[in-house]
Amino acid sequence: MGLDNQDLKKSPYQVKEDNERFYPLIIVTGLSGAGKSTALNVFEDLGYFTVDGLPVSLVPSVLGLFARENPRNYRGLALGMDLRQSDFASEWEKVRDDLKASRIQLQIIFLEAAEGILVRRYATTRRPHPLESRHLGLEQALDKEREILDMVRSDAHLVIDTSGFSIHDLRRVLQEKWECLGRSFSGMRIHLISFGFKYGVPSEADMVFDLRFLPNPFFEPSLSRMSGKDKAVVDYVLAQNPGSDYIIHTREYLAFLIPLVVKEGRYRLTIAFGCTGGRHRSVAVVENMSSFFQDKGYLVSTEHRHFNLG
Repeated sequence: MGLDNQDLKKSPYQVKEDNERFYPLIIVTGLSGAGKSTALNVFEDLGYFTVDGLPVSLVPSVLGLFARENPRNYRGLALGMDLRQSDFASEWEKVRDDLKASRIQLQIIFLEAAEGILVRRYATTRRPHPLESRHLGLEQALDKEREILDMVRSDAHLVIDTSGFSIHDLRRVLQEKWECLGRSFSGMRIHLISFGFKYGVPSEADMVFDLRFLPNPFFEPSLSRMSGKDKAVVDYVLAQNPGSDYIIHTREYLAFLIPLVVKEGRYRLTIAFGCTGGRHRSVAVVENMSSFFQDKGYLVSTEHRHFNLG
């Protein structure tokens, strides 16, 4: 497919009246070096038509052309958004508002990583950062990019920190999370993470709960080799106080809080529960909370980040 003058003159959101379904639009963006190209490859393998390095101002034109062509060989359109245009901020706000006002099934995925990781990746690839110049070094370029993209991050439906990921890890995690995110295009998405404090707190978490006050099955010989997915461990952690009261009060608090977050127009909420190693207490609580939120009708995904390390 190619863009011609007639296509650019048409309304960017015009679609054929006889379309049987409207194709979803996925915008993949984030910090340079965080894995955008790899993520787009994942969506290409999943059957999406992908375009990388696209200025935000061209998003409506490409989307309009794709919709009018009605290509039935693709599940949708995945765009890697480029921030190198000087008026990125104002253009993004305009395009975002136009997309929200249309029938577009928009999903935004934001990839990020720790600054030290990004610096190391650039040193490995020996490629310049898009914002680097004679007057702006790599670290300053990364800081400027974070500042520019902060508004996009706040709009994202899914934020993934790729700091500890290989290419294969990112592919696996993105496919797993997309199974949940791709089921629905409306409503709040709740992503629950279990983790071990000794391996680090997930940087993408909006809320973090410390569970290290709960009884630790690791010190029980009959339970130490099990995990928070085993009933014996769940009973040990949550069937008696303080665990049983903790679950009740935390459920009440989150049941009160989340509707207020939804009212503010948020698309997603990432909640992390941590214990020492990330295998017993945090896993048990995340599994419990997942069932609770699903029963409430929320779209829920879970990630046991340090399950095999604890």
